[in-house]
Amino acid sequence: MQNIQNQKEKRDEALMREVDEAVRTLRQGGIILYPTDTVWGLGCDATNAEAVDRIYRLKRSENKKSMLVLCASADMVVRYVNRAPGIAFEVMEMATSPLTAILPGAAGVAPNLIPDEGTLGVRIPDHEFCRRMLRAFGKPIVSTSANISGEPTAVGLQDVTREIVDGVDFVVNPRFEGRPTRKASSIIAFGEGGEVKIIRE
Repeated sequence: MQNIQNQKEKRDEALMREVDEAVRTLRQGGIILYPTDTVWGLGCDATNAEAVDRIYRLKRSENKKSMLVLCASADMVVRYVNRAPGIAFEVMEMATSPLTAILPGAAGVAPNLIPDEGTLGVRIPDHEFCRRMLRAFGKPIVSTSANISGEPTAVGLQDVTREIVDGVDFVVNPRFEGRPTRKASSIIAFGEGGEVKIIRE
């Protein structure tokens, strides 16, 4: 029993070291390659326009709709979208699999993350590493698939091309991958008046 407890403590310490390193990279304006509850993603500080621009360049894409942000909680979400209807939060809370909500009234994130419609794609991940990293960082983190635009989505770290790996500042240890779904999240768009549109199931 003691041995199991020791192993858990060692894993926890290693996890926190990895989280600390990821957060340090984000605070310096760096890009991380990290596991999420779905697939591996590229991430940066969602309020740092220069870091966001680096991800666009690395992916060879300027598609703002391919960029979403991860938030630690609904409380964090409402700090960065100011016109989201209550139904959006009810649906997010009830979701039993990863769900990205497209919400109106993006505010406080890098301008180059916001499409013309003024929306922001948001997900609250059910993933230990991501949750700890988001809580430690205290701000939303960009999440976009770790691939060159037009190429297949990188499901696991082994699928990420050398060009992407070489283009980031920190790669999270795959031992903290958890149990991802290995497929992209569902996407639902919400209007200010509570309108709901399923974009991807």
